[in-house]
Amino acid sequence: MASSSTLTSRSFLDSSRIDTASLSSADLRKLSISSVQISFRSRLPKKLQINAAGSTFGNNFRVTTFGESHGGGVGCIIDGCPPRIPLSESDMQFDLDRRRPGQSRITTPRKETDTCKISSGVSEGQTTGTPIHVFVPNTDQRGFDYNEMSVAYRPSHADATYDMKYGVRSVQGGGRSSARETIGRVAAGAVAKKILKLYAGTEILAYVSQVHKVVLPEGVVNHDSLSLDQIESNIVRCPDPEYAEKMIAAIDAVRVKGDSVGGVVTCIVRNAPRGLGSPVFDKLEAELAKAAMSLPATKGFEFGSGFAGTFLSGSEHNDEFYTDEHGRIRTRTNRSGGIQGGISNGEIINLRIAFKPTSTIARKQHTVSRDKKEIELIARGRHDPCVVPRAVPMVEAMVALVLMDQLMAQYSQSYLFPINPDLQEPLTMPRLEAANASV
Repeated sequence: MASSSTLTSRSFLDSSRIDTASLSSADLRKLSISSVQISFRSRLPKKLQINAAGSTFGNNFRVTTFGESHGGGVGCIIDGCPPRIPLSESDMQFDLDRRRPGQSRITTPRKETDTCKISSGVSEGQTTGTPIHVFVPNTDQRGFDYNEMSVAYRPSHADATYDMKYGVRSVQGGGRSSARETIGRVAAGAVAKKILKLYAGTEILAYVSQVHKVVLPEGVVNHDSLSLDQIESNIVRCPDPEYAEKMIAAIDAVRVKGDSVGGVVTCIVRNAPRGLGSPVFDKLEAELAKAAMSLPATKGFEFGSGFAGTFLSGSEHNDEFYTDEHGRIRTRTNRSGGIQGGISNGEIINLRIAFKPTSTIARKQHTVSRDKKEIELIARGRHDPCVVPRAVPMVEAMVALVLMDQLMAQYSQSYLFPINPDLQEPLTMPRLEAANASV
Protein backbone atom coordinates (compact mmCIF):
# COMPACT_ATOMS: atom_id res chain seq x y z
CA MET A 1 0.00 0.00 0.00
CA ALA A 2 1.51 3.30 -1.07
CA SER A 3 1.27 6.08 1.53
CA SER A 4 2.58 9.59 2.07
CA SER A 5 2.79 11.56 5.32
CA THR A 6 2.85 15.29 5.89
CA LEU A 7 4.09 16.92 9.12
CA THR A 8 1.94 19.98 9.80
CA SER A 9 1.65 22.40 12.71
CA ARG A 10 -1.17 24.63 13.87
CA SER A 11 1.43 27.36 14.29
CA PHE A 12 2.12 27.42 10.56
CA LEU A 13 -1.34 27.62 9.03
CA ASP A 14 -0.09 29.46 5.98
CA SER A 15 2.22 26.59 5.11
CA SER A 16 0.91 23.07 4.56
CA ARG A 17 4.32 21.44 4.96
CA ILE A 18 7.33 21.83 7.25
CA ASP A 19 10.72 20.96 5.86
CA THR A 20 12.07 19.16 8.92
CA ALA A 21 15.50 18.88 7.33
CA SER A 22 15.91 22.66 7.58
CA LEU A 23 15.04 22.81 11.30
CA SER A 24 17.67 22.75 14.01
CA SER A 25 17.42 20.38 16.95
CA ALA A 26 16.37 23.32 19.13
CA ASP A 27 13.57 24.19 16.71
CA LEU A 28 12.35 20.63 16.72
CA ARG A 29 12.21 20.59 20.53
CA LYS A 30 9.95 23.67 20.43
CA LEU A 31 7.32 21.72 18.50
CA SER A 32 5.02 20.25 21.12
CA ILE A 33 3.25 16.95 20.51
CA SER A 34 -0.15 18.63 20.88
CA SER A 35 0.61 21.09 18.12
CA VAL A 36 1.69 18.51 15.58
CA GLN A 37 -0.64 16.67 13.23
CA ILE A 38 0.46 13.78 11.06
CA SER A 39 -1.93 13.09 8.23
CA PHE A 40 -1.76 10.02 6.03
CA ARG A 41 -3.09 9.77 2.54
CA SER A 42 -3.42 6.26 1.17
CA ARG A 43 -4.65 4.99 -2.09
CA LEU A 44 -5.66 1.38 -2.48
CA PRO A 45 -4.10 -0.19 -5.56
CA LYS A 46 -6.70 -0.92 -8.19
CA LYS A 47 -6.00 -4.65 -8.10
CA LEU A 48 -6.90 -4.76 -4.41
CA GLN A 49 -10.21 -2.99 -4.84
CA ILE A 50 -13.24 -5.26 -4.54
CA ASN A 51 -15.86 -5.37 -7.27
CA ALA A 52 -18.82 -6.30 -5.10
CA ALA A 53 -21.47 -6.09 -7.79
CA GLY A 54 -20.65 -9.50 -9.29
CA SER A 55 -22.10 -8.80 -12.73
CA THR A 56 -18.82 -8.27 -14.63
CA PHE A 57 -16.63 -11.05 -16.02
CA GLY A 58 -13.14 -10.88 -17.51
CA ASN A 59 -10.13 -8.56 -17.33
CA ASN A 60 -9.17 -7.77 -20.93
CA PHE A 61 -12.36 -8.83 -22.71
CA ARG A 62 -14.85 -7.61 -20.10
CA VAL A 63 -18.54 -8.44 -20.12
CA THR A 64 -21.20 -6.96 -17.84
CA THR A 65 -24.70 -8.43 -17.98
CA PHE A 66 -27.81 -6.56 -16.85
CA GLY A 67 -31.56 -6.99 -16.57
CA GLU A 68 -34.02 -9.32 -14.86
CA SER A 69 -36.36 -12.11 -15.88
CA HIS A 70 -39.57 -10.06 -15.86
CA GLY A 71 -38.18 -6.53 -16.22
CA GLY A 72 -38.04 -4.47 -19.38
CA GLY A 73 -35.27 -6.56 -20.88
CA VAL A 74 -31.82 -8.07 -20.51
CA GLY A 75 -28.48 -7.72 -22.25
CA CYS A 76 -24.80 -6.99 -21.89
CA ILE A 77 -22.02 -4.48 -22.37
CA ILE A 78 -18.82 -5.82 -23.96
CA ASP A 79 -15.72 -3.77 -23.23
CA GLY A 80 -12.26 -4.38 -24.67
CA CYS A 81 -13.42 -5.96 -27.93
CA PRO A 82 -10.74 -5.49 -30.62
CA PRO A 83 -11.65 -3.02 -33.38
CA ARG A 84 -12.33 -3.71 -37.06
CA ILE A 85 -13.99 -7.10 -36.50
CA PRO A 86 -17.03 -7.68 -38.75
CA LEU A 87 -20.05 -7.91 -36.44
CA SER A 88 -23.82 -7.71 -36.70
CA GLU A 89 -26.87 -8.79 -34.74
CA SER A 90 -27.09 -11.96 -36.84
CA ASP A 91 -23.75 -13.15 -35.40
CA MET A 92 -25.33 -13.14 -31.94
CA GLN A 93 -28.84 -14.14 -32.95
CA PHE A 94 -27.85 -17.64 -34.02
CA ASP A 95 -26.72 -18.62 -30.52
CA LEU A 96 -29.54 -16.64 -28.88
CA ASP A 97 -32.01 -18.73 -30.89
CA ARG A 98 -30.35 -21.89 -29.58
CA ARG A 99 -30.75 -20.57 -26.01
CA ARG A 100 -34.25 -19.09 -26.22
CA PRO A 101 -37.29 -20.66 -24.50
CA GLY A 102 -40.17 -22.35 -26.29
CA GLN A 103 -38.00 -24.40 -28.67
CA SER A 104 -39.68 -27.75 -28.07
CA ARG A 105 -41.88 -29.70 -25.70
CA ILE A 106 -38.91 -30.43 -23.40
CA THR A 107 -38.19 -26.74 -22.74
CA THR A 108 -40.13 -24.00 -20.98
CA PRO A 109 -43.18 -22.89 -23.00
CA ARG A 110 -42.44 -19.20 -22.43
CA LYS A 111 -42.61 -17.47 -25.83
CA GLU A 112 -39.75 -15.05 -26.45
CA THR A 113 -38.08 -14.27 -29.77
CA ASP A 114 -35.00 -12.97 -27.91
CA THR A 115 -34.27 -10.58 -30.76
CA CYS A 116 -31.11 -8.61 -29.98
CA LYS A 117 -30.20 -5.05 -30.87
CA ILE A 118 -26.68 -3.57 -30.93
CA SER A 119 -26.81 0.11 -30.00
CA SER A 120 -23.12 1.03 -29.67
CA GLY A 121 -19.60 -0.15 -30.41
CA VAL A 122 -20.31 -1.15 -34.03
CA SER A 123 -20.17 1.17 -37.03
CA GLU A 124 -20.79 0.20 -40.65
CA GLY A 125 -20.63 -3.47 -39.74
CA GLN A 126 -17.32 -3.32 -37.86
CA THR A 127 -16.44 -3.11 -34.18
CA THR A 128 -14.97 0.25 -33.22
CA GLY A 129 -13.04 -0.84 -30.13
CA THR A 130 -15.47 0.98 -27.84
CA PRO A 131 -18.06 -0.67 -25.55
CA ILE A 132 -20.66 -2.75 -27.37
CA HIS A 133 -24.18 -2.50 -25.93
CA VAL A 134 -26.58 -5.37 -26.66
CA PHE A 135 -30.23 -5.33 -25.57
CA VAL A 136 -32.98 -7.97 -25.74
CA PRO A 137 -36.49 -6.94 -24.64
CA ASN A 138 -38.75 -9.15 -22.50
CA THR A 139 -42.09 -9.58 -24.26
CA ASP A 140 -43.86 -12.50 -22.53
CA GLN A 141 -43.82 -11.71 -18.82
CA ARG A 142 -46.41 -13.21 -16.48
CA GLY A 143 -45.70 -11.65 -13.13
CA PHE A 144 -48.97 -12.93 -11.61
CA ASP A 145 -47.57 -16.48 -11.76
CA TYR A 146 -45.31 -15.55 -8.85
CA ASN A 147 -47.87 -14.23 -6.35
CA GLU A 148 -47.49 -17.23 -4.03
CA MET A 149 -43.72 -17.06 -4.27
CA SER A 150 -43.71 -13.47 -3.05
CA VAL A 151 -44.40 -14.79 0.44
CA ALA A 152 -42.83 -18.27 0.24
CA TYR A 153 -39.42 -19.60 -0.75
CA ARG A 154 -39.04 -22.24 -3.46
CA PRO A 155 -36.95 -25.16 -2.16
CA SER A 156 -33.36 -25.17 -3.55
CA HIS A 157 -33.97 -21.86 -5.34
CA ALA A 158 -32.21 -18.53 -4.77
CA ASP A 159 -35.34 -16.95 -3.27
CA ALA A 160 -34.23 -17.36 0.33
CA THR A 161 -30.55 -16.49 -0.13
CA TYR A 162 -31.33 -13.31 -2.07
CA ASP A 163 -33.44 -12.17 0.88
CA MET A 164 -30.66 -13.19 3.28
CA LYS A 165 -28.13 -11.13 1.32
CA TYR A 166 -30.12 -8.05 0.24
CA GLY A 167 -33.19 -8.01 2.48
CA VAL A 168 -35.25 -7.61 -0.69
CA ARG A 169 -35.61 -9.49 -3.96
CA SER A 170 -37.27 -9.41 -7.35
CA VAL A 171 -40.04 -11.97 -6.99
CA GLN A 172 -41.14 -12.26 -10.61
CA GLY A 173 -39.18 -14.97 -12.38
CA GLY A 174 -36.41 -14.95 -9.83
CA GLY A 175 -34.95 -11.67 -11.09
CA ARG A 176 -31.19 -11.94 -11.64
CA SER A 177 -31.13 -15.57 -10.48
CA SER A 178 -33.18 -16.55 -13.54
CA ALA A 179 -31.47 -18.26 -16.46
CA ARG A 180 -32.78 -15.37 -18.54
CA GLU A 181 -29.75 -13.42 -17.31
CA THR A 182 -27.60 -15.69 -19.50
CA ILE A 183 -28.84 -13.94 -22.65
CA GLY A 184 -26.10 -11.34 -22.13
CA ARG A 185 -23.48 -14.07 -21.70
CA VAL A 186 -24.56 -15.87 -24.87
CA ALA A 187 -24.54 -12.67 -26.91
CA ALA A 188 -21.05 -11.76 -25.69
CA GLY A 189 -19.88 -15.35 -26.12
CA ALA A 190 -20.95 -15.28 -29.76
CA VAL A 191 -18.62 -12.32 -30.32
CA ALA A 192 -15.77 -14.12 -28.56
CA LYS A 193 -16.38 -17.29 -30.59
CA LYS A 194 -16.23 -15.35 -33.84
CA ILE A 195 -12.94 -13.66 -32.95
CA LEU A 196 -11.38 -16.94 -31.78
CA LYS A 197 -12.45 -18.63 -35.02
CA LEU A 198 -11.02 -15.80 -37.15
CA TYR A 199 -7.82 -15.53 -35.13
CA ALA A 200 -6.80 -19.13 -34.50
CA GLY A 201 -9.42 -21.37 -36.10
CA THR A 202 -10.62 -22.22 -32.59
CA GLU A 203 -13.90 -24.16 -32.41
CA ILE A 204 -16.00 -24.51 -29.26
CA LEU A 205 -18.70 -27.19 -29.25
CA ALA A 206 -20.87 -28.36 -26.36
CA TYR A 207 -23.42 -31.16 -26.24
CA VAL A 208 -25.60 -33.07 -23.76
CA SER A 209 -23.84 -36.20 -22.52
CA GLN A 210 -26.22 -37.15 -19.72
CA VAL A 211 -29.86 -36.68 -18.76
CA HIS A 212 -30.79 -38.10 -15.36
CA LYS A 213 -29.73 -41.77 -15.51
CA VAL A 214 -29.19 -41.87 -19.29
CA VAL A 215 -25.42 -41.55 -19.74
CA LEU A 216 -23.71 -41.31 -23.12
CA PRO A 217 -20.86 -43.87 -22.99
CA GLU A 218 -17.27 -42.64 -23.23
CA GLY A 219 -15.93 -42.77 -26.78
CA VAL A 220 -19.28 -42.80 -28.59
CA VAL A 221 -18.72 -39.21 -29.78
CA ASN A 222 -15.61 -38.57 -31.88
CA HIS A 223 -14.32 -35.20 -30.70
CA ASP A 224 -12.03 -34.86 -33.71
CA SER A 225 -14.93 -34.91 -36.17
CA LEU A 226 -17.87 -33.70 -34.03
CA SER A 227 -19.93 -31.05 -35.84
CA LEU A 228 -22.55 -28.49 -34.88
CA ASP A 229 -25.03 -30.17 -37.24
CA GLN A 230 -24.72 -33.41 -35.28
CA ILE A 231 -25.43 -31.59 -32.02
CA GLU A 232 -28.37 -29.63 -33.41
CA SER A 233 -29.94 -32.67 -35.12
CA ASN A 234 -32.36 -33.29 -32.22
CA ILE A 235 -34.13 -31.30 -29.50
CA VAL A 236 -32.00 -32.59 -26.62
CA ARG A 237 -28.68 -31.69 -28.36
CA CYS A 238 -27.06 -35.09 -27.97
CA PRO A 239 -24.99 -35.98 -31.09
CA ASP A 240 -25.83 -39.70 -30.84
CA PRO A 241 -29.38 -40.38 -32.17
CA GLU A 242 -29.94 -43.54 -30.12
CA TYR A 243 -29.08 -41.93 -26.80
CA ALA A 244 -30.84 -38.72 -27.79
CA GLU A 245 -34.14 -40.61 -27.95
CA LYS A 246 -33.51 -42.15 -24.53
CA MET A 247 -32.78 -38.72 -23.06
CA ILE A 248 -35.91 -37.18 -24.56
CA ALA A 249 -37.99 -40.03 -23.14
CA ALA A 250 -36.45 -39.45 -19.68
CA ILE A 251 -37.40 -35.76 -19.80
CA ASP A 252 -40.91 -36.50 -21.05
CA ALA A 253 -41.44 -38.96 -18.19
CA VAL A 254 -40.88 -36.31 -15.51
CA ARG A 255 -42.40 -33.42 -17.48
CA VAL A 256 -45.89 -34.93 -17.44
CA LYS A 257 -45.58 -35.44 -13.68
CA GLY A 258 -44.68 -31.81 -13.03
CA ASP A 259 -41.17 -32.81 -11.94
CA SER A 260 -37.65 -32.19 -13.29
CA VAL A 261 -34.27 -33.87 -13.86
CA GLY A 262 -30.69 -32.73 -14.28
CA GLY A 263 -27.82 -33.78 -16.49
CA VAL A 264 -24.33 -33.11 -17.83
CA VAL A 265 -23.05 -30.91 -20.65
CA THR A 266 -19.71 -31.81 -22.23
CA CYS A 267 -17.72 -29.08 -23.99
CA ILE A 268 -14.69 -29.43 -26.24
CA VAL A 269 -12.34 -26.84 -27.69
CA ARG A 270 -10.44 -27.63 -30.88
CA ASN A 271 -7.41 -25.60 -32.05
CA ALA A 272 -7.07 -23.69 -28.80
CA PRO A 273 -3.91 -21.54 -28.92
CA ARG A 274 -1.06 -22.86 -26.81
CA GLY A 275 0.08 -20.94 -23.78
CA LEU A 276 -3.29 -19.70 -22.49
CA GLY A 277 -3.62 -19.48 -18.71
CA SER A 278 -1.30 -18.10 -16.05
CA PRO A 279 0.22 -19.65 -12.94
CA VAL A 280 -0.65 -19.88 -10.16
CA PHE A 281 -4.09 -18.54 -9.29
CA ASP A 282 -5.22 -17.84 -12.85
CA LYS A 283 -4.73 -21.33 -14.25
CA LEU A 284 -6.84 -21.96 -17.33
CA GLU A 285 -8.85 -24.76 -15.73
CA ALA A 286 -9.49 -22.53 -12.69
CA GLU A 287 -10.80 -19.76 -14.92
CA LEU A 288 -12.97 -22.23 -16.84
CA ALA A 289 -14.29 -23.68 -13.59
CA LYS A 290 -15.30 -20.27 -12.28
CA ALA A 291 -16.97 -19.39 -15.58
CA ALA A 292 -18.87 -22.68 -15.77
CA MET A 293 -19.93 -22.67 -12.13
CA SER A 294 -21.29 -19.13 -12.46
CA LEU A 295 -24.04 -20.47 -14.72
CA PRO A 296 -27.43 -21.10 -13.06
CA ALA A 297 -28.13 -24.63 -11.75
CA THR A 298 -24.51 -25.83 -12.00
CA LYS A 299 -23.33 -28.28 -9.35
CA GLY A 300 -20.10 -29.82 -10.64
CA PHE A 301 -17.12 -29.26 -12.94
CA GLU A 302 -14.36 -31.52 -14.20
CA PHE A 303 -11.94 -31.51 -17.10
CA GLY A 304 -9.77 -34.12 -18.76
CA SER A 305 -9.87 -37.40 -16.85
CA GLY A 306 -11.72 -35.63 -14.03
CA PHE A 307 -12.67 -37.68 -10.99
CA ALA A 308 -12.22 -40.90 -12.96
CA GLY A 309 -8.50 -40.14 -13.10
CA THR A 310 -8.25 -40.87 -9.39
CA PHE A 311 -8.66 -44.58 -10.17
CA LEU A 312 -5.51 -44.61 -12.34
CA SER A 313 -1.84 -44.81 -11.42
CA GLY A 314 0.66 -42.24 -12.62
CA SER A 315 2.00 -44.55 -15.30
CA GLU A 316 -1.56 -45.05 -16.58
CA HIS A 317 -2.59 -41.42 -16.38
CA ASN A 318 0.46 -39.57 -17.75
CA ASP A 319 0.24 -38.17 -21.29
CA GLU A 320 3.51 -39.07 -23.02
CA PHE A 321 5.02 -36.52 -25.42
CA TYR A 322 6.09 -37.04 -29.02
CA THR A 323 6.98 -34.87 -32.02
CA ASP A 324 4.54 -35.05 -34.93
CA GLU A 325 5.31 -34.86 -38.66
CA HIS A 326 5.09 -31.06 -38.54
CA GLY A 327 7.66 -30.79 -35.77
CA ARG A 328 5.10 -29.89 -33.10
CA ILE A 329 5.23 -31.28 -29.59
CA ARG A 330 2.09 -33.34 -28.98
CA THR A 331 0.74 -35.83 -26.43
CA ARG A 332 -0.20 -39.40 -27.35
CA THR A 333 -3.16 -39.38 -24.97
CA ASN A 334 -5.17 -36.49 -23.59
CA ARG A 335 -6.11 -37.31 -20.02
CA SER A 336 -4.88 -33.81 -19.11
CA GLY A 337 -7.80 -32.40 -21.10
CA GLY A 338 -5.64 -30.02 -23.13
CA ILE A 339 -4.33 -28.22 -20.04
CA GLN A 340 -1.12 -28.93 -18.11
CA GLY A 341 0.16 -26.79 -15.26
CA GLY A 342 -2.80 -24.49 -15.83
CA ILE A 343 -1.66 -23.69 -19.39
CA SER A 344 -3.17 -24.90 -22.67
CA ASN A 345 -0.94 -27.32 -24.62
CA GLY A 346 -2.76 -27.27 -27.97
CA GLU A 347 -4.63 -30.55 -27.54
CA ILE A 348 -8.43 -30.68 -27.41
CA ILE A 349 -9.74 -29.07 -24.23
CA ASN A 350 -12.37 -31.33 -22.71
CA LEU A 351 -14.61 -30.37 -19.79
CA ARG A 352 -17.92 -31.39 -18.27
CA ILE A 353 -20.47 -29.44 -16.22
CA ALA A 354 -23.18 -31.00 -14.05
CA PHE A 355 -26.58 -29.28 -13.85
CA LYS A 356 -29.08 -30.01 -11.09
CA PRO A 357 -32.80 -30.66 -11.66
CA THR A 358 -34.77 -27.44 -12.18
CA SER A 359 -35.77 -26.07 -8.75
CA THR A 360 -39.22 -24.78 -9.70
CA ILE A 361 -41.57 -27.74 -10.15
CA ALA A 362 -45.36 -28.09 -10.29
CA ARG A 363 -45.54 -30.42 -7.30
CA LYS A 364 -46.44 -29.67 -3.70
CA GLN A 365 -43.38 -29.09 -1.50
CA HIS A 366 -42.76 -28.11 2.09
CA THR A 367 -41.18 -24.70 2.62
CA VAL A 368 -41.35 -21.58 4.81
CA SER A 369 -42.78 -18.14 4.23
CA ARG A 370 -40.88 -14.87 4.58
CA ASP A 371 -42.35 -14.53 8.06
CA LYS A 372 -40.84 -17.97 8.90
CA LYS A 373 -44.04 -20.01 8.98
CA GLU A 374 -43.89 -23.57 7.64
CA ILE A 375 -46.28 -23.98 4.72
CA GLU A 376 -46.84 -26.03 1.55
CA LEU A 377 -46.18 -24.53 -1.89
CA ILE A 378 -47.14 -25.47 -5.44
CA ALA A 379 -45.01 -23.25 -7.70
CA ARG A 380 -46.56 -21.74 -10.79
CA GLY A 381 -44.85 -20.36 -13.88
CA ARG A 382 -43.21 -21.82 -16.98
CA HIS A 383 -39.99 -23.71 -16.41
CA ASP A 384 -37.75 -26.25 -18.11
CA PRO A 385 -38.25 -29.86 -16.96
CA CYS A 386 -34.51 -30.23 -17.72
CA VAL A 387 -32.15 -27.30 -18.23
CA VAL A 388 -29.33 -29.08 -20.05
CA PRO A 389 -30.55 -28.79 -23.69
CA ARG A 390 -30.73 -24.98 -23.41
CA ALA A 391 -27.55 -24.85 -21.33
CA VAL A 392 -25.43 -26.02 -24.29
CA PRO A 393 -24.99 -22.55 -25.88
CA MET A 394 -24.52 -21.04 -22.40
CA VAL A 395 -21.58 -23.35 -21.71
CA GLU A 396 -20.05 -22.58 -25.10
CA ALA A 397 -20.38 -18.87 -24.39
CA MET A 398 -18.64 -18.97 -21.01
CA VAL A 399 -15.78 -21.09 -22.37
CA ALA A 400 -15.38 -18.63 -25.26
CA LEU A 401 -15.27 -15.66 -22.88
CA VAL A 402 -12.50 -17.29 -20.85
CA LEU A 403 -10.42 -18.17 -23.91
CA MET A 404 -10.87 -14.72 -25.44
CA ASP A 405 -9.83 -13.02 -22.22
CA GLN A 406 -6.82 -15.32 -21.85
CA LEU A 407 -5.79 -14.89 -25.49
CA MET A 408 -5.65 -11.10 -25.06
CA ALA A 409 -3.68 -11.52 -21.83
CA GLN A 410 -1.22 -13.89 -23.51
CA TYR A 411 -0.67 -11.52 -26.40
CA SER A 412 -0.05 -8.52 -24.16
CA GLN A 413 2.35 -10.33 -21.82
CA SER A 414 4.20 -12.91 -23.91
CA TYR A 415 3.86 -11.70 -27.51
CA LEU A 416 4.39 -7.96 -27.16
CA PHE A 417 8.09 -8.45 -27.91
CA PRO A 418 9.74 -11.01 -30.24
CA ILE A 419 9.03 -14.58 -29.19
CA ASN A 420 11.41 -17.48 -28.73
CA PRO A 421 10.70 -19.36 -32.00
CA ASP A 422 12.33 -22.53 -30.68
CA LEU A 423 9.68 -22.91 -27.99
CA GLN A 424 6.79 -20.61 -28.82
CA GLU A 425 4.42 -20.65 -31.77
CA PRO A 426 3.48 -17.28 -33.27
CA LEU A 427 -0.12 -16.22 -32.77
CA THR A 428 -1.60 -15.93 -36.24
CA MET A 429 -3.08 -12.57 -37.11
CA PRO A 430 -6.61 -12.76 -38.54
CA ARG A 431 -7.01 -12.80 -42.29
CA LEU A 432 -10.38 -11.23 -42.92
CA GLU A 433 -11.94 -10.72 -46.30
CA ALA A 434 -11.01 -7.30 -47.68
CA ALA A 435 -14.67 -6.63 -48.38
CA ASN A 436 -15.49 -7.00 -44.70
CA ALA A 437 -12.56 -5.52 -42.83
CA SER A 438 -8.90 -4.72 -42.91
CA VAL A 439 -6.89 -5.71 -39.85
